[in-house]
Amino acid sequence: TRHDVIHPCDIYEDVAIAYGYNNITKLTPGTLTVAQQLPINKLTDQLREAVAQSGFTEALTFSLCSRDDVAAKMRKKIEDIPAVHIGNPKTLEFQVARTALLPGLLKTVQANRNMPLPLKIFEISDVVLKDGGTEVGARNERHLSALFYNKTSGFEIIHGLLDRIMQLLEVPRSEKKSSNGYYLETSEDDSYFPGRAAKIVAYGQVIGQLGVLHPEVITGFDLNLPCSAIEINIEPFL
Repeated sequence: TRHDVIHPCDIYEDVAIAYGYNNITKLTPGTLTVAQQLPINKLTDQLREAVAQSGFTEALTFSLCSRDDVAAKMRKKIEDIPAVHIGNPKTLEFQVARTALLPGLLKTVQANRNMPLPLKIFEISDVVLKDGGTEVGARNERHLSALFYNKTSGFEIIHGLLDRIMQLLEVPRSEKKSSNGYYLETSEDDSYFPGRAAKIVAYGQVIGQLGVLHPEVITGFDLNLPCSAIEINIEPFL
């Protein structure tokens, strides 16, 4: 019936608290180990530096957002999104765990509309997706997202950023759309302008989207200039 007991280590902690941490004899560990950075975090740090060197400014946005942010404002239905819902949200701004980084970046641009153009921002962080196959019913996925906001859409800027990222990841461009590299494929995502969006396919699997955002998405976040964006999952490159 206790919510804080999930793993065996939680039982160990309870026993240690009951016995008293100060009563436990301090010992030197019997094994010698060297700490190492998690591969996903190492890749994230390397990409952060590379994207920043490409002229983009890093943003850190909230992990929680409203249902409208991930659904209605992005021209999608909340039923179609594998979002983890908060049981008793304190505010309307924190109803679900984010399933994409893009809404957070759009809100960041909305709050910085008075800054000099162009606005070039990015974020590399985790999103949360509902997954019945996991122990807790959800899983994290490390995404990279970038946004370009200016008087022109700047699709070529975002496309250039994708090419630079793939160059750093040593993923070759596949002219014949084979599974030994990456290529773009036409996409009909509702969040993007018809005919100005593409799926990014790497090694035979779709890893993300890029394109010019739909005018209704832009106005939904109280913006009035064209936007280009990209969002990819970087975990397949580990």
